[in-house]
Amino acid sequence: MPLHVEWEVLDLATRHAFHIARQAAPPARRNVWVRVRAADGLEGWGEAPATPFYGETAETVLAVLPRLVPHLEEPWALERTERTLAGEIGRNPAARAALSAALHDLLGKRLGQPVWKLWGLEPRAPVSSFTLGIDTPEVMRAKLREAGSYPVLKIKVGSARDEEILRLIRDVAPDKTIRVDANTGWTASQAIRALPMLEAFGVELVEQPVAKGDLQGMARVRRASRIPVIADESCEVAADVPRLAEAVDGVNIKLAKCGSLREAVRIVHTARAHGLQVMLG
Repeated sequence: MPLHVEWEVLDLATRHAFHIARQAAPPARRNVWVRVRAADGLEGWGEAPATPFYGETAETVLAVLPRLVPHLEEPWALERTERTLAGEIGRNPAARAALSAALHDLLGKRLGQPVWKLWGLEPRAPVSSFTLGIDTPEVMRAKLREAGSYPVLKIKVGSARDEEILRLIRDVAPDKTIRVDANTGWTASQAIRALPMLEAFGVELVEQPVAKGDLQGMARVRRASRIPVIADESCEVAADVPRLAEAVDGVNIKLAKCGSLREAVRIVHTARAHGLQVMLG
């Protein structure tokens, strides 16, 4: 049965600028919304949050979608479709993930069941964290007010103001769980020097402390740390997990990195087989 595919760019203005260690994000995001429609009018939706760090922008998504769409099939052959899309476009994971999400959404609607139920997952969603980018004390306080209902805060670090920011967070939110994400902003030595400070503020985990390809540095941090170390930028697909297994305590999964819902599930299974924790970012 033929599928009709439409897409449009969504310009999403953010309430605050979003600064991380390696860059300052623009004041608005440009995501691509994808709709896959079957002949009977049933639709599945997906979205491509293109990330320049992984080589994608809204413009690259728009450029590759016409190459991918002719390979789509009715969503009963999801594995085959996924292999075909990856073979046609080796990179561009956000574009492929948008189509993957739309096809899974269409399948769930076709069967009258949510995708989590089709996969036999737990009905209870994991606790979501509220992420705060690096900013001035005044803006950080405003963000903390907005995060009032969230029990877990993820704080971007990797600047000269890390201790000041964490002290402010802990003063304003003494009982909340704190996680930190350096987004590759430290060297291994800098991360190790920061560990006592992170422990003093009761940080639960540290995400991607060092450069994406610095597995030896990641392992050094892990050996020195009593805080779990999680790989984000270093873990894109399931094949990355085995080489990370001795260097980290867990991995962070993002559809815009791995390229499909099914690859995300493969990362979960591979990580658990290696005794690693799993986050969904």
